[in-house]
Amino acid sequence: MKKTLFIALFSFFLGLFLAGILFVYIPEKNTPTNVSFLDETAAPSISSNLYAAAPVQTKPGYDFASLAERVAPAVVHIEAEKVERVQYRSMFDDPFFEDFWRFFGEPRGREQERRSIARGSGFFISADGYLVTNNHLVENAEKVTLKTLDDEEYNAKVIGTDPESDLALLKVDKKNLPFVELGESAGCRPGEWVLAIGNPLTFEHTVTAGIISAKGRQLLGGPTYQNFIQTDAAINPGNSGGPLVNMQGEVIGINAMISTTTGGNIGIGFAIPSDLAKKVVKQLREKGRVIRGYLGVENPIPVDDQVRKSLDIDVQNGAMITDVTSGYPAEKAGMKPYDVIVEVDGKPIKDHNDLLIKIADIPPGTTVEIKVVRKGGVEKTLMAKIVERESEQEQAPSTSTDKDIGFKVREMTSRLAARLGYQTEEGLIITDISEYSEADRKGVRRGDIILEVNQTKMKTVRDLENILKKAKAGDAVMLLMRREGNGGSRDFIVTLSIPE
Repeated sequence: MKKTLFIALFSFFLGLFLAGILFVYIPEKNTPTNVSFLDETAAPSISSNLYAAAPVQTKPGYDFASLAERVAPAVVHIEAEKVERVQYRSMFDDPFFEDFWRFFGEPRGREQERRSIARGSGFFISADGYLVTNNHLVENAEKVTLKTLDDEEYNAKVIGTDPESDLALLKVDKKNLPFVELGESAGCRPGEWVLAIGNPLTFEHTVTAGIISAKGRQLLGGPTYQNFIQTDAAINPGNSGGPLVNMQGEVIGINAMISTTTGGNIGIGFAIPSDLAKKVVKQLREKGRVIRGYLGVENPIPVDDQVRKSLDIDVQNGAMITDVTSGYPAEKAGMKPYDVIVEVDGKPIKDHNDLLIKIADIPPGTTVEIKVVRKGGVEKTLMAKIVERESEQEQAPSTSTDKDIGFKVREMTSRLAARLGYQTEEGLIITDISEYSEADRKGVRRGDIILEVNQTKMKTVRDLENILKKAKAGDAVMLLMRREGNGGSRDFIVTLSIPE
C-alpha cells in the first residue's frame, strides 16, 4: 500500500516537473498574435505570398497631423471679385407691353451689372509665388486676393486660365513662400489614404482625410479634358482649387467637383489628377495659354457590345468615330464615321476620353500613325498630321455674313448640351439677340436651337452663312426652332425677312 502511494506521488510530481519544462521552453513562434488592420508591421508574413506587390503604406505614413502641418502653410484662401452683366427682367417684359415700351423709348431686357465674390482654395507650387487653383473660381475675375495660414494677404495676378481642364495659374509678388510639389498621380491606387486641405464653407484651412475611391472618372457636364480621381475625403463648396495630398506630402490632385444630393459632401468628391495639371501649368507659365493637338473627329464613343456586334469586329477597347470635321487631319488621312481608332503611334486607345487626351498631348505639326478597325474587322494604318486645337471660346463663332438677322449663333455640341442640360446635341444655338430686331419681336430667345433654315438641316455656322449669302434683301427665311426647358421641349417655326 505504501509502495503504491509512493509511486503515485512520484508520478504526479514528475508530471508537474515535465509540464513546467514544456511551458518555459515553448517556441516563441507559436505564441498567439493580435493583428491590427492599421499596424502592418504586425501582419502575418503570409501576406507577402498572397500579393505580388510591395507593402503599400507603413505605420509612420498615418501621421496625418505632421503631414497637415507640413502642407497647410502652402494652402491659401482665395476670394475672386466678379462683375457679371445680367438681363434685368420684370413683369412688364410681357409682349403685351412691347408697344408701350417702344412708344416711350424704354428698353426691355435691360442689362445690369451684378457683383459677386467667389471663394475657394489654392496652393503655392513655387517659392517665388506661383500658385494653382480652379479656373471656375477665378474666371472673369476683376480682382483676386488670397490669405495664407499666417493671415498674410496678397493680391494675385492671373497668369493664365484653361477652362478645358478647369485649371488656372496665379502669381503673387512675394519670395520665399512655403510651397508643395505636384506629384505623380499615375501611380496612386484606390484604397490609398489622402488628405484634402482647403476652405470649405468659409472654414479656413480645414483638413479632412479619406481614401482614393477610384481613378479615371468622367463626369457629364465636366470640363473637356477630365480623368478625375474620386475620393471620399470630405470636400465641400470652398474646397475648389485646394490640394489632394498623398501620404508623402505630394499633391496628386486639385479638388474641383463633388457629386451631391444635398448640396454638400456625401463622400463623393473629384480631383483633377496632378499629371494633367503639370502639363497645363507648364504651358500656362511659359505661354500664358495651353496648346493642344487636334485630329478633327467629333464626339467619338467608346466600344461596347452593341458596337462590336453592329460592326462585326473583335475589338475590346477603342473609340468609334461618329463624325469627321471637314478640312481637318482625320478627313485628310482618310478616316470615316464608324472607324474605330485602336492605336495612336503604337499606343493603345482605351476609350473616347483616352483618345481625346492622347491627341491633345501631341504637338501640332506632328505626323502620327493611327490604326483603325473598320466593319468586318478590316485594319488600316493611316497617317495624320496633327493641328492645333482651337479653344472652346474660339469654337463659338457667330454669323460672319453682312446680313444681320438679329441674332448670333454657335454650333451645338454634346459637351455644350450636357453643360446646359439639353437633350438636343446638334443644330445652332442662339447666343445673343439684338433688341428690337425682328427675331426679338417674334419671340426668339437666347438658348433657342435652330434645327433647319429653309428646310435645310443646320450642323455648322457655315451652313447658315451659305443660306444668308444667297438671300436678297426682303427675302424670307423660315427657321425650324426648338426650345428646351422644364424637362421637355417644343418645336416651332419662325419666319424672318432679310433686312434692307
